[in-house]
Amino acid sequence: MQINLTINGNEYSREVDEHRNLLHFLREDLGLTGTKEGCGAGECGACTVIMDGEPVNSCLVLAAEADGSEIETIEGEASEGELSDLQQALHEHHAVQCGFCTPGMIMSLKDLLRRNSTPGENEIRQAIEGNLCRCTGYEQIIEAVLDLTGQLDEREELKYA
Repeated sequence: MQINLTINGNEYSREVDEHRNLLHFLREDLGLTGTKEGCGAGECGACTVIMDGEPVNSCLVLAAEADGSEIETIEGEASEGELSDLQQALHEHHAVQCGFCTPGMIMSLKDLLRRNSTPGENEIRQAIEGNLCRCTGYEQIIEAVLDLTGQLDEREELKYA
């Protein structure tokens, strides 16, 4: 089956097997290996990409279903070798440890920040609840987003008041 889609602003037209999922299409057919395969069952969030403005688990989406879609992957986040503000905040707060969950986590957070430029702690937690991380304990991730949105000082004052 022939599919046409836009990924990180670039147009692609490829022949795909009707059973091929979007994750394997991105990684194996296009060489966009930033999106990770964790569980393969939509439970861990490592494969999260943004499809037509919504975060999806690419392991659960058939490549054929993405025909005509706009896809954003982690490869589109940095620009000209410079980290995005979100990536930089995660780096500064040591919210990236092994890095396996990071691409999916960033895509979920990117979606959140598009919808709400100043999300509270609970909203951040809800946005990443489908992204499993075994290393950070999530606090550094939440602090990075609060810092990025200018809310970290408020949280610290409340936490220690």
